[in-house]
Amino acid sequence: MERRDLEIFLTLAEELHFGRTAERLHVSTAMVSQTIKSIERRIGVPLFERTSRRVALTPVGRRLQEDIRPAFLQIEEGIARAVAAGRGVTGTLRVGFVGTAIGQFVMGVADRFSARHPECEVRIIEIRYADGTSQVHADEIDLLLAGAPSLEDDLAESPVLFREPPVLAVSARHPFARRESVAVADLTRDQVLVPRSLSQEVDELVVPPLEGLRRGPSFSTIQEMLALIGAGKGVFPVPAHAVHYDSRPDVTYVPIHDGQPFAWRLIWRATAESARIRAFVQAAEDAVKDDPSPLIP
Repeated sequence: MERRDLEIFLTLAEELHFGRTAERLHVSTAMVSQTIKSIERRIGVPLFERTSRRVALTPVGRRLQEDIRPAFLQIEEGIARAVAAGRGVTGTLRVGFVGTAIGQFVMGVADRFSARHPECEVRIIEIRYADGTSQVHADEIDLLLAGAPSLEDDLAESPVLFREPPVLAVSARHPFARRESVAVADLTRDQVLVPRSLSQEVDELVVPPLEGLRRGPSFSTIQEMLALIGAGKGVFPVPAHAVHYDSRPDVTYVPIHDGQPFAWRLIWRATAESARIRAFVQAAEDAVKDDPSPLIP
């Protein structure tokens, strides 16, 4: 039975008048009559008693109304909530980030978004470097600000919001710490740390698969990475904002003069796109129009 058929039956069961039912549903009286006759033929018994003076439910019709009305209302409410989630900027939006500077940028975008859409709550959630896009896939966050493309067909992404050059994080005692810059090829002269759990494809967006490259200990968080680097256990390429936001006495940041820039964009599950997500992306795009280099103090 079609949704429209159920709607006509339940409305007639309430109104007990063909004309009022047709007016309420914006259809013709003939359509109401034809629909009820079709349902009765399918069920095999009359659902309404009709006379020239009144319309009344039969016992079977009353039982059918009692049986299907709660489920029909639940379906209608579910559809309404889905439409509101898809079209309306309400509810809750969970935005993930990695690192202090990125968190600061996301918070600024969230403030701009909230001023435009006060009925939608934004939750800012810090994730580990090694989590990659796993929390997006697990529906633990709705959006992730990432410095590289997703490489996954089921994920969608915004245009690149801003770019920043790479620097190599090395121990303050490392020979590279006294250089003005290094080349990508210099990564083969030390062991490069490994982000735990990240796929090889994603890892290679930051660490090119150079011949002779040696990989060192693994890490999950930014702080783990910096602790290992400060202890002389390896090196790792990071965005240039680390010079200002992740400063520590045992780590030095050296520009990689031929390195691939980090290209920051928002990433989300394509099937979960909503008005909330589109509005947050717009707020982020507007933020970088006002400040094209948002991570430079």
